[in-house]
Amino acid sequence: MKFPLLVISLIILFINPASISAHFFPNITSIPASLIPNGTGWEAFNSLLGCGRGMKVGGLAKLKKYFQYFGYLNSSSADFSDEFDDPFESAVKIYQLNFNLDTTGVIDAPTLKHIVQPRCGNPDVVNGTSTMRFGKPSNTNSTIHTVGHYSFFPSRPRWPDSKSELTYAFLPENQVPETVQSLFSRAFDRWSEVSPLTFRQITSFRQADIKIGFFSGDHGDGEPFDGVLGTLAHAFAPTVGRLHLDNDENWVIDGNFITAAPLSAVDLESVAVHEIGHLLGLGHSSVEEAIMYPSIRSGVRKVELANDDITGIQELYGSNPNFNGSGPVLTPRQERDSSSGHSLSGHVVLFIVVVGLFSLLFV
Repeated sequence: MKFPLLVISLIILFINPASISAHFFPNITSIPASLIPNGTGWEAFNSLLGCGRGMKVGGLAKLKKYFQYFGYLNSSSADFSDEFDDPFESAVKIYQLNFNLDTTGVIDAPTLKHIVQPRCGNPDVVNGTSTMRFGKPSNTNSTIHTVGHYSFFPSRPRWPDSKSELTYAFLPENQVPETVQSLFSRAFDRWSEVSPLTFRQITSFRQADIKIGFFSGDHGDGEPFDGVLGTLAHAFAPTVGRLHLDNDENWVIDGNFITAAPLSAVDLESVAVHEIGHLLGLGHSSVEEAIMYPSIRSGVRKVELANDDITGIQELYGSNPNFNGSGPVLTPRQERDSSSGHSLSGHVVLFIVVVGLFSLLFV
């Protein structure tokens, strides 16, 4: 009876594996209609259009919590009212300055447009200081003088020179398919092309310098995810090495958004390149073309480093000796033939084992 029980157990494991993959989709057309929301949680803020100092409007307390989450309001405040008070007006003005908007201090249409966009969960303001708009001279060896708006974490943490090769691994429970592993490899390559850093994937999650995982809701780091859209991912400064992505997003692998994309389609490689920037020590930038800009609309692909990103990472680590300042040299994205986000390799092996055991029992 031992063999039949073992076979039954393996069949149950095959049909209903304990480890569940994130929502990976090969393209936008493969996202089921049931996973496409009618709206996002932040769209409720649209009812606050036109709010300004002295007004009291229902829903402002929730918007204040949004501003607190991203560092614009004092993190020690536990309760917020629906009153548009002076501290909130100051927070709105800093937000508008960071996102290159008119500093009206009013929740106007351009400000709301940015507020409701999906974005990185890392704060824009740290310990009361915003660095997104601090102008820094860049290209000092060039006759063309530009201003950089890249930023760093407080105290400018970086990986030590002895760790020029960083290893990374995926949380085993996520069952990350090979297509997604290749996607992350390309995302790491974009940073190694312009810096001395190199990256190597290993199988040991515990021993990796960088640990990548997909999680839902509260996952134990004090920064819970909020479901589809909203905050997409967050990453920790060197040398913590943790990169967390929202398991509930509809992650698109091929990045082809030429046709109209569903509201919830998020380009995974774009988010990966951004979060790797945080892992290496970069904060957010006010340059909208930069990878390190905090937000990205659904259905948008942005994977090429801008000059602001390159200057920032090279200030921390120096340049790749082979980098000549030209555009990206990564080979074009290869076509991917996949109809499911789940990794099939483990399932195929398990199926072969089950078939083999059946043959032993009944031959």
